[in-house]
Amino acid sequence: MPEATTAITAPRDLRRVLYERLFMLACLLAIIFGILALLALIYGILRDGLTRLDWEFITSFPSRRASSAGIYSALAGTLWMMALVALFTVPIGVLSAIYLEEFAPKNRLTSLIQVNIANLAGVPSIVYGLLGLAIFVRMLEPITSGQAFGFANTSGRSILSGSLTMSLLILPMVITACQEALRAVPQSHRHAALALGSTCWEAVRHQVLPAALPGMLTSVILGLSRAIGETAPLITIGALTYVAFVPRSPFDGFTVLPIQIFNWASRPQAPFHENAAAGIIVLMVVLLLFNSAAIAFRVIARRRLGM
Repeated sequence: MPEATTAITAPRDLRRVLYERLFMLACLLAIIFGILALLALIYGILRDGLTRLDWEFITSFPSRRASSAGIYSALAGTLWMMALVALFTVPIGVLSAIYLEEFAPKNRLTSLIQVNIANLAGVPSIVYGLLGLAIFVRMLEPITSGQAFGFANTSGRSILSGSLTMSLLILPMVITACQEALRAVPQSHRHAALALGSTCWEAVRHQVLPAALPGMLTSVILGLSRAIGETAPLITIGALTYVAFVPRSPFDGFTVLPIQIFNWASRPQAPFHENAAAGIIVLMVVLLLFNSAAIAFRVIARRRLGM
């Protein structure tokens, strides 16, 4: 009887092993294909852009002549944009996640808010651009243009409008990721703090937040990485494609690296395509610097926690 059972189950075991190996092979091929595609893109960008990339290219303003065009104004606009997006997104996203996860009552209203946040994370970016155009550029124009504060700018198509729009774009993702980081903290941390007489806020402040901080920093990294490469919302709200000045305040007009790259890449002349490739290299370097800084903060936080 055992021999018969073994004879029956042997083909099934062979099929399971075969399916497992086929699945592993498919995963390996997918990884190899993705890596090769990425390497091909990076090679093409470096081949076309390195010959054009120099200090003059970084410190020059855009020009009609490809040989004298640069990305100074676009780089300055990108740095302005990322600083303001981080200023708006980090406190609002983190505090919203803490409230929804730790303090909000578990009722239908909270569930409705959670569902809407999850749905907003999947809304196309162009929709946020239309929302920013209607609210920040037109409805709140006296504020976003700086007229209410005595600035001479007469248009709401400013860095402030762009930053607020991009903050709306990444907030759902940041809130959701921060909530996941808070959920990953064991409930025993909260229970032990409450059992020792801590208030709910003290338990969150001294036990939950330090443990969830690395995950929260990761969510901020992902959010800012998405914001730095978005183009459609900024084009929708009216970001400029030719800027021959450096923004001096959040109420000035602006352009950013993705828009400048798009402008060069859409032109038929080959020298402008080389400028676009060089701009992509600069954009990747800026993105890596932002990510490296956030990763360094995360590593420091983990070492302090002994993780």
